Amino acid sequence: MEKYYSITELTREFGVSTRTLRFYEDEGLIHPERRGRTRLFRAADRRLIQEILRGRRIGFTIAEIRQIIQVYKEPPGEAGQLRLLMARVDEKRDDLRQKRKDIEETLAELDAVEEACLTRLAEIGVGT
Repeated sequence: MEKYYSITELTREFGVSTRTLRFYEDEGLIHPERRGRTRLFRAADRRLIQEILRGRRIGFTIAEIRQIIQVYKEPPGEAGQLRLLMARVDEKRDDLRQKRKDIEETLAELDAVEEACLTRLAEIGVGT
């Protein structure tokens, strides 16, 4: 018999709110079974939630996650999904490298401003 998980079990396991899981359902990322007002999640839903949360942690948007999930469901299936995922990972990595470069440049500018202020304060005889 197939095991089902309640929304409460999954929110506790993954440390998310019920609102988050309902949002993923509304976005069409997961499709729990319904028995009246009760949502029943299969093992496949649980795995999807795990992957969605992982995608969010590494900075993927809901649209990107949806696209990756959709590729898996259609030809070329898992191979296509893995290729798409690798391309998205490369894009994220490039974005993060650019952000790191921008932050390093901003920090260097802040250091230069601070040094200029300290130099000028010394010139006018004011101690820090």
